[in-house]
Amino acid sequence: MSSGTHQVVVVRETGGIDSLQLETQVIPLPGPGEAQIRHRAIGLNFIDTYFRTGLYKAPSLPFTPGAEGAGVVTAVGEGVDDLQVGDRVAYAGASLGAYSEYRLIPADRLVPLPDDISDEVAAAALLKGLTAEYLLRRTFQVRGGETILVHAGAGGVGSLLCQWGKHLGATVIATVGSEAKARLARQYGASEVILYRKESVSARVRELTGGAGVPVVYDSVGADTFMDSLDC
Repeated sequence: MSSGTHQVVVVRETGGIDSLQLETQVIPLPGPGEAQIRHRAIGLNFIDTYFRTGLYKAPSLPFTPGAEGAGVVTAVGEGVDDLQVGDRVAYAGASLGAYSEYRLIPADRLVPLPDDISDEVAAAALLKGLTAEYLLRRTFQVRGGETILVHAGAGGVGSLLCQWGKHLGATVIATVGSEAKARLARQYGASEVILYRKESVSARVRELTGGAGVPVVYDSVGADTFMDSLDC
């Protein structure tokens, strides 16, 4: 069981990047049903900025941002039987607190990591991967032969949607904002890429699909793209 102190990023007042403060705190000890983990990698997500700026309300102030990470179990609390000290684990979508060397987390929120998945890959991909799985397999079950539209195809979730969509046998059309991002989207599996600053997305989609349009649009942008997405 690790004791002593560790480094933690703390937000005591919401705002800009300067609101992130590095502090030294006592390493917390696990309670019943909890595990103490030592982070080896954490995921950085855009939603972290929402909590930092106050756009999303954190449970309380002060708080430590971050909801995704990977590391090693260093202690377990009473009633935790499925984990052992030394186990490699990852988590996503849990309570805030990933911007730290150590943290406590409910043991049932931890996923064991196989040897062939690095801490860095797990921390970077788990939250986005769960999002992609939900979108491709649950909100709309993509099937081979279908054509799908992915906005922000070079972004975190978008890049996984392109890869996974292609793996499922779909034709992927991606939108991006620059030639550099267009090259990335093609590498990720997009068959066609639309530069939304230079052409109408809906008109180009209709052209590419022979007027049929697409059965699903994955739109992570929102207000700026919503109405055009409905015409795709």
